[in-house]
Amino acid sequence: MSSSQAPEDQQGGGDPPGDLRSVLVTSVLNLEPLDEDLFRGRHYWVPTTQRLFGGQIVGQALVAAAKSVSEDVHVHSLHCYFVRTGDPKVPVLYQVERTRTGTSFSVRSVKAVQHGKPIFICQASFQQAQPSPLQHQFPMPAVPPPEELLDHEALIDQYLRDPNLQEMYRVGLNRIAAKEVPIEIKLVNPPILSQLQSKEPKQMFWVRARGHIGEGDMKMHCCVAAYISDYAFLGTALLPHQWQCNVHFMVSLDHSMWFHNPFRADHWMLYECESPWAGEYGATRTRVLTLGGRKPAFWGDAALRPQPVGHCTCHFLSCLL
Repeated sequence: MSSSQAPEDQQGGGDPPGDLRSVLVTSVLNLEPLDEDLFRGRHYWVPTTQRLFGGQIVGQALVAAAKSVSEDVHVHSLHCYFVRTGDPKVPVLYQVERTRTGTSFSVRSVKAVQHGKPIFICQASFQQAQPSPLQHQFPMPAVPPPEELLDHEALIDQYLRDPNLQEMYRVGLNRIAAKEVPIEIKLVNPPILSQLQSKEPKQMFWVRARGHIGEGDMKMHCCVAAYISDYAFLGTALLPHQWQCNVHFMVSLDHSMWFHNPFRADHWMLYECESPWAGEYGATRTRVLTLGGRKPAFWGDAALRPQPVGHCTCHFLSCLL
């Protein structure tokens, strides 16, 4: 599954040794071929809900689709629907249909199946790289660099060392700390647990895959980004309602992504999430940016240029207690 190379971007602290391969590449997104355009995926991390993580299904489906196209095309977009709850006790089968193979664009349809029934369907579009004279983008938000922020583990440790922390938070934080999540996250504005209050449905955080992926396979970086994309969608929509209702569970209904520029999913990416609406169901959208070019000695140098990786949207359903 080779394609155009990811940029030689040293942003994000450089490459770790090659033997520290990201578990997302070696395990989560490493599908077993069963027949032509038929693959089996297994599970690495299962959330406390004991349902399959939606990002895993999106990422694995994109891997299956990418294996059916030529090496000289890259991922343009994907549009997905979650139709049934995934069962973490059995593998997922991915069936690929070669909907169209054109000169510039190709389309693949993927169906994820468990117990003989589809749990997820998606269409992925691939295209030949083509230069365009029309280019514009929103500016990079003014945020601290990831090097100045606490990672999830350090942030949780800081919370747990607070002697005044309420027991319900302590139990929840210990449960989160015990998870082996294959991504690293640094919140731009982490909450103060003793001063929790309703907020705007917006948040920003830096994220990257744990371990090393390398530059060679741009399609794989897109698949890793697809895995990551479903991680913080739903929580963004809850920010204005923290004290108004007790949400029992939330599930993704549909999910779309567009990829704009080459990037590396094992380097830091800024996720800018917002939820513009919530009612019978909710909607969340995310813009993802990296910093292109060589990283200067300090943040904000003119040599830094924001590079949009892409954007994604999600609709979801919540169940209230």
